[in-house]
Amino acid sequence: MSYCIMEVISPFISMALLAIGLVGQGFEMKKIRASIISDQQLNSKNIFANPRNFKWYALIAAGLIISFLKF
Repeated sequence: MSYCIMEVISPFISMALLAIGLVGQGFEMKKIRASIISDQQLNSKNIFANPRNFKWYALIAAGLIISFLKF
């Protein structure tokens, strides 16, 4: 049985992207909460829609997409 190199590497890449995205978003959320001054800005809608989170969302989505692709 010969495996394509992508079949062997893709699970590790997807797990790494997912882990990096989740940990990075956690630290970014911590920084966002620390920078918020008023309680009105603290609601979850404003925190999750913050533009600083989109790069982490992209890493998480890339990891999930790679994990579901069959090479």
